Amino acid sequence: MSSSNLDVQEFERWFESAKRTIMSAFADLSSGYYNWSCFKAHQATEKGLKALLWGLGQPKVGHSLVSLLKDIQDLGVDIPSDIREKCFTLSKYYMITRYPDTWESGIPEDYFTEKDARDAISAANEILDWVRDIWQKLSK
Repeated sequence: MSSSNLDVQEFERWFESAKRTIMSAFADLSSGYYNWSCFKAHQATEKGLKALLWGLGQPKVGHSLVSLLKDIQDLGVDIPSDIREKCFTLSKYYMITRYPDTWESGIPEDYFTEKDARDAISAANEILDWVRDIWQKLSK
């Protein structure tokens, strides 16, 4: 893919939103809102993957990180196994972090720990680093 076909402005717009979302996940972590940290780690990752797709001129809708990753792979981008695994893990946080009816009892806030939140944020940051590295390689 030629760098002249890239949409730098859209990539930067989506990627900036991803970075701010991960900052918000950190704020929730420090406030003890672990379920929201996990959800926002998912959201930051979703925006990061969509940044790459928008930047490549192939915007996609949907919230499945696994599907978005497949869309990226279909464009010829090699997906490392650790990135794939992290996307599979974070994809699970889209619903269960927010809705009481996804649990037999209690509310989502009862089911997430500080470790869950730290791990989710760490995974999202690694994926965002990977997205930025891929973008930089494609932009040269």
